[in-house]
Amino acid sequence: MKGLIKIVSIIGLIAVAGIMAGCSKAENELHVYSIIHEEETKALTDLFTKKTGIPVLFLRASTGELVNRVISEKDNPQADILLGGAVNYHIQADAEGALEAYESPLEKGIPSYAVSPNHTYTGFCVLSLGIGINKPRFEKKFPGTPVPQTWDDLINPTFKGEIVLTNPIASSTAYLFVQNQLQRLGWEKGWEYLSALTPLVGQFPDSGSAPAKLLGTGEYAIGVSYLHAIAKYKSEGFELEVVAPPKTVGDVDCIAIMKNTKHLEEAKKFVDFMLSKEAQELMSSIDFTVPVNPDAKGAEGSVPVSSLDLIDYDVKKAAEQKEEVLTLWSKQVK
Repeated sequence: MKGLIKIVSIIGLIAVAGIMAGCSKAENELHVYSIIHEEETKALTDLFTKKTGIPVLFLRASTGELVNRVISEKDNPQADILLGGAVNYHIQADAEGALEAYESPLEKGIPSYAVSPNHTYTGFCVLSLGIGINKPRFEKKFPGTPVPQTWDDLINPTFKGEIVLTNPIASSTAYLFVQNQLQRLGWEKGWEYLSALTPLVGQFPDSGSAPAKLLGTGEYAIGVSYLHAIAKYKSEGFELEVVAPPKTVGDVDCIAIMKNTKHLEEAKKFVDFMLSKEAQELMSSIDFTVPVNPDAKGAEGSVPVSSLDLIDYDVKKAAEQKEEVLTLWSKQVK
């Protein structure tokens, strides 16, 4: 039965991709590759269509898969927009000549860290990493043990099998975590840390959203995830604790227009929409992300950037090292 479900899922993905590549129902239909969750994507695209009259068709998949699609399709793009993904992935796509420059009038006032120097991608929400704790499971598994408050606290043999961390080869969330440790500790000590941590990890799912879900359902006691994802599940009544460790990393989810898009004007309107106060507050209300638009307010319960102890994250270095880091991860760590 599980095999059948998997086959049906694959067929469904191929079918949607085929529709994306085929003729649009409307001449101005916008095609979006979305890395953010389906619920948020649907809410945002529905609102965009309501406001502009422009229909939207989207395909939701993992960061690695969609960024690779964008690069491989750069001469004949099958989508107009890449929605979501951390900065280093957009730098990668831009370096391959897959992104179109566009300076939105709504960039004014947005922090400089959320805007690319050549305007090929723009951040629309702030992301930061943290530790999630399923309190009932943690107390049952580790009675009397303090909840980990720092990244180094995770290196505790007692926690073996009770930590969930995504796979950095497939997930931008986990790659950000890997870079967090390499830049926090330095190259050699960073790899020592990762080599010590990974034997304690019980599961490496591909999806960045998986750790928060698995914590919420009580399958693991500890998870590394975006803080907003943990906060969302906590708001829904799950007994989770949100830990923002010192020397964590902050990044932004970005939006970009595909080079050679056939719907450039519609794509520009969608970028403007995603940078608006209305869109960013809608997204925060669903998933607790922190808006970059200074006029937009984050949802109650979201973790403000001002409360975080962030490292000076070198996004360019993270992008340049990506191939080397992932190769070393595959060979030496996992």
